[in-house]
Amino acid sequence: MADQIPLYPVRSAAAAAASHRRAAYYSAAGPGPGADRRGRCQLEDESAHLDEMPLMMSEEGFENDESDYHTLPRARITRRKRGLEWFVCGGWKFLCTSCCDWLINVCQRKKELKPRTVWLGCPEKCEEKHPRNAIKNQKYNVFTFIPGVLYEQFKFFLNLYFLVVSCSQFVPALKIGYLYTYWAPLGFVLAVTIAREAIDEFRRFQRDKEMNSQLYSKLTVRGKVQVKSSDIQVGDLIIVEKNQRIPSDMVFLRTSEKAGSCFIRTDQLDGETDWKLKVAVSCTQRLPALGDLFSISAYVYAQKPQLDIHSFEGTFTRVGLLDLELNQLTKALFLALVVLSVVMVTLQGFAGPWYRNLFRFLLLFSYIIPISLRVNLDMGKAAYGWMIMKDENIPGTVVRTSTIPEELGRLVYLLTDKTGTLTQNEMVFKRLHLGTVSYGTDTMDEIQSHVFNSYLQVHSQASGHNPSSAAPRRSQSSTPKVKKSVSSRVHEAVKAIALCHNVTPVYEARAGVTGETEFAEADQDFSDENRTYQASSPDEVALVRWTESVGLTLVSRDLASMQLKTPSGQVLTYCILQMFPFTSESKRMGIIVRDESTAEITFYMKGADVAMSTIVQYNDWLEEECGNMAREGLRTLVVAKRALTEEQYQDFESRYSQAKLSIHDRTLKVAAVVESLEREMELLCLTGVEDQLQADVRPTLEMLRNAGIKIWMLTGDKLETATCIAKSSHLVSRTQDIHIFRPVTNRGEAHLELNAFRRKHDCALVISGNSLEVCLRYYEHELVELACQCPAVVCCRCSPTQKAHIVTLLRQHTKKRTCAIGDGGNDVSMIQAADCGIGIEGKEGKQASLAADFSITQFRHIGRLLMVHGRNSYKRSAALGQFVMHRGLIISTMQAVFSAVFYFASVPLYQGFLMVGYATIYTMFPVFSLVLDQDVKPEMAILYPELYKDLTKGRSLSFKTFLIWVLISIYQGGILMYGALVLFEAEFVHVVAISFTALILTELLMVALTIRTWHWLMVVAEFLSLGCYVASLAFLNEYFGIGRVSFGAFLDVAFITTVTFLWKVSAITVVSCLPLYVLKYLKRKLSPPSYSKLSS
Repeated sequence: MADQIPLYPVRSAAAAAASHRRAAYYSAAGPGPGADRRGRCQLEDESAHLDEMPLMMSEEGFENDESDYHTLPRARITRRKRGLEWFVCGGWKFLCTSCCDWLINVCQRKKELKPRTVWLGCPEKCEEKHPRNAIKNQKYNVFTFIPGVLYEQFKFFLNLYFLVVSCSQFVPALKIGYLYTYWAPLGFVLAVTIAREAIDEFRRFQRDKEMNSQLYSKLTVRGKVQVKSSDIQVGDLIIVEKNQRIPSDMVFLRTSEKAGSCFIRTDQLDGETDWKLKVAVSCTQRLPALGDLFSISAYVYAQKPQLDIHSFEGTFTRVGLLDLELNQLTKALFLALVVLSVVMVTLQGFAGPWYRNLFRFLLLFSYIIPISLRVNLDMGKAAYGWMIMKDENIPGTVVRTSTIPEELGRLVYLLTDKTGTLTQNEMVFKRLHLGTVSYGTDTMDEIQSHVFNSYLQVHSQASGHNPSSAAPRRSQSSTPKVKKSVSSRVHEAVKAIALCHNVTPVYEARAGVTGETEFAEADQDFSDENRTYQASSPDEVALVRWTESVGLTLVSRDLASMQLKTPSGQVLTYCILQMFPFTSESKRMGIIVRDESTAEITFYMKGADVAMSTIVQYNDWLEEECGNMAREGLRTLVVAKRALTEEQYQDFESRYSQAKLSIHDRTLKVAAVVESLEREMELLCLTGVEDQLQADVRPTLEMLRNAGIKIWMLTGDKLETATCIAKSSHLVSRTQDIHIFRPVTNRGEAHLELNAFRRKHDCALVISGNSLEVCLRYYEHELVELACQCPAVVCCRCSPTQKAHIVTLLRQHTKKRTCAIGDGGNDVSMIQAADCGIGIEGKEGKQASLAADFSITQFRHIGRLLMVHGRNSYKRSAALGQFVMHRGLIISTMQAVFSAVFYFASVPLYQGFLMVGYATIYTMFPVFSLVLDQDVKPEMAILYPELYKDLTKGRSLSFKTFLIWVLISIYQGGILMYGALVLFEAEFVHVVAISFTALILTELLMVALTIRTWHWLMVVAEFLSLGCYVASLAFLNEYFGIGRVSFGAFLDVAFITTVTFLWKVSAITVVSCLPLYVLKYLKRKLSPPSYSKLSS
C-alpha cells in the first residue's frame, strides 16, 4: 500500500504517511480503496459477430459439425409498441418504477466520493467528515424500531388484513361483536413480535459493542493512550501489536524490525491465513524514534475510494420461503372468503343495503384467515431455535436469526469456503520419498538417525577426532555401504528442504521488558521454545518445522543469509545469493546459496510435479508416486538441486543482472536466464504435506450428498490447492473426473471452452475467479446451467464479491434454496447473499459467525443441524401452519352453514370470549405441541439422509396438502353444524353449546390424529385444554346463546350434565373424526411414507 500512496513532505526533507480509516471493521494492510482496480477482462471487438454464434447446448450440434462455432440466424426484428398499447402492455409499470427510482435517488442521494488528503497524526485537519470506525449489525435504531417492526409485520397480507378488519369494528354499522374479539389477538401477535425483535436487536447491539470496544494503542504527542476501535479517526497513528487484528484500512509506517518488514495475514480479505510480507514506508522507518513521527509534517493524498470489498456494515432482513408460501395460501384463503361472502349476498337476492351485508359477511367469515397463524409460527421458530442451542451433540451452536430455522430443512445448494471451514489450515508433513525408499509418520525416527549420523561424521572429520568417542553407538565406521548411501541421500534431501524456502524465524521479546520495543534484538529470547515461523505459505512452514523435528533447525534469517543448527548444536551459515519466488505461472521457487564453511554454491529448487518433471534428470518413479500421494490427499512438492562452480555462478549473475536491466521484454529475458540453470537437476526427494481437514469432514460431505444437497466450494486459494482439498475431503469422489476450466480472457476463448465443457458428462468443475468473471459477463445463463449439472463445483481465486455473485446467480437461475457457510470476514458477503447463512467461529475470528443466521463451532455439526433440526423445523412448521388454517376454516364453515339455515342472516354464531378462547386456551396448547412432533428419531434421520431429499420438493406444504386440509375442514364443519341442528331439534336453543363442545372435542382429536410421535407434554396439553373448557362452562353461560342479543337464550347447566347431551355430542364428534382415522390407517397400510418404513 505504501508504494501506491504518495507522501508529500511540507517543511522537512523526511516524509511520512498517515493511517486512514474506513467504515469496515476488519481489514488487512493492502491496497486501499483508492487503489486502481481495473476490470479483469475487456470488451472484445469480436463480441458483435459472436452474438451470432451461440453455444451448442445439445449433442446433435457436435455430431453434425466438428467446429465449435455454429452460426444460427437470430431473429432481431420486433415491432415497437406505441401509445396506449405500450402503456397497457407494461408501460405503466415502467413509468411507476421510474418515478419511484427518481424519488429514492432524490431522498437518498449518495455523497460524491472525492480524493482525500489525510494529515499524519492530525485528525482535526480532515477537510470532510468521515463515518465512525464502528461495525454495525443492528437493523434498527431507537427511532426506527417501532415503525420498522410494524412495517415488517404489516407487509404480510395476513396481518394487514386483520388490521383492516379490526379497524372496521369502530364503525357502528359494521360492528358484529366486542372490540377485544379482534383487537386482543392482533395486539397479542404484535406484542410477541415486538418482544422477539427487541431481544434479537439487543443481542446484536451487545455483539457490536463487544467488537467496537476492543482497545488499541494510539500514539499522541504526549505518548500512548488506549482508544476503542470505534473511536479511531482518520489520521490517527495506531500501534498494532503482534497477533492483534488491524482495526481499519491503514498505511504501514513503521515496525520494530530493523529492515522495516512485517508479516500480515489477510484472512479477512481472501480467507488465507498464511502470512504475507509487507515493508514499511522507508522514510518513516528510518526515523530514530516513534516520537519523531510528530516532528515532521506530511500528508497522504489518496484517490477517491473505489469499490470497497472490505466493508461489512449493514444487515439483511431475511424472510423464509415457508413464510412466503403461507402468505400465498393466505391470499388464496382471502379469495375464498370473498367468494363465500358474495355467494351469501347473492342468495339473499341483494336485498336491502347489500354492500353493508357483504362487508358484515366478510367480517363473519374472517376467521378463515387465522390471525394466530403468525404468532404460532413465530413461537414455533423460537422453540426450534431453543432446541438447536440446547442440543448437546452440537455444542456452541447459536441461532442468531430466529425467523428462518425451517430454511435448514429444504436446502439444495451448499456453498462452502475451504480454509478454516473444510480444513484446519494446519499443514502436517506426512511423507518423504527418495525413489527407492519412502518414509512416513511412523518412520521419521529413521530420518532423524540418518541426519544425526551424517552431521556427526562431518563434525568429526572437521575436528579430527574419532566420532566413536563422542557417540560410540552412532559410529559410522561399522555402517554398511548401502546404509551410508541412504544416509547421504536423506541428509541431502533434508538440507535442501531446510534451505529452499522463504521462511523467517521470529522470536518473542523477553517478558518484563519495558519501554520502547523497537530494535530490541538484545531483549529477545532465541531459545527453541520461543521460536515461531512466518512465511507466505503454510506448506513452507510445515516443511521447516519438519526439518527441525528431525534435527536440522532454521535459527535465523535475513535478506542476505540464513543459519541452520545441526543436531550437535553446530550453527551452519549460508549466504543467500539469489531468490526466485514462487509464482502461479512457474509453479516453482528456487534459491542459490553459498555454504560459508566450504564455499560451495548450490542451486536448490522445489515445485509442483508438472513443472519439475521436465527439469530433473530422467527417473521412473516420480510420476507414479506423485499420483499415489495425490490420491491420499497430500500436497506434493518435488525437490531438486544443482551444484554450481564459482565461474558458472558469476556467468549467471552477469546475465541475470543484465536481463533485469532490460527495457523491453524484461520478464521474458529474466525467465530465460533462470531457465538456463534449470537443466538436468538432481532429483532429491518428493515431499507430501497434508492440509488437515476438520473433524469428520468426509462423512459429513457424504451425508449431505446423499441428502440431495449439491456442494460448491468457493475459495480464494490457488487452483492446485483447491483441487487437492476437493479430492482429499471427498467433495469429488475418486471415480469422478475433474474438468479444469482453462484460463480465458475474452469472449472467444470463453465460447470455445464452454463448448468443450459441454461435451463432458458427470464430472466435477474447477474454475478460477478470472475465468468465471469472463464467462459470467458473456455467457451467464449457459455457465450456470452447465455448472448446476455437475455433481460438485470448485471455484478458486474467488474474491468476496464473486462469492456473493455466485450465490445470487444460483438463487435467481435455479429458484432453489441456498446455504453459504464460512469462517472468515471474506465470507460475510456470501453468507448474507444466501437464503441461509452459517458461520463457523474459528481461527479467522468471529465476523462470519456474527453476520450469519446460525453459528457453529465445527463443520461436522452442519450434518445434524440440517438432517435433524432443519428437517424437523420444516415439517413441524408445515404441519403447524396447515393445522392453524384448518382451525379457522372449520369454524368459518360452521358459520356459513348457520347463516344459510337462518335465511342467510349476517348474525354471528359464536360471541365474544368464545371466539377468543377457541383460538387460545381451548386449542392453543395442543396445537402448539405439534412443535414437539417428529416422524423418526434423530439417529435415524442422520443414518438415512435420503429422508431429507423429499423435503426439497416442498411436499410437506403445497397447494395439494392445503386443499386436503380445506376439504377436511369443510367436511367436519358441515358435520358438526348439521349434526347439531338435526340431533338437537327439540332443544334448538342449546345448539351453540352443543356445536361448540363438539368442535372443541374434534380439534383435540385432530391434533391426536396429526401427531406421529407422542411426547408427555402433548398429553398434558390435551387434558389441560379439555379441563379449561369444562371449567369455563360454569361461568361463560351467557356466551352460549344463539344470537344472544336477538334470541336471549342462555346455557342450561343442568342440560349439559344429562346422558342425552353427552352421547349426542359424542356421536357428532365420532362422525366428524372417525372417517379420517380410517383413511389414515389405510394410507399407512397401502402407501406408507418412507419414514414409517424406517420407524417400523
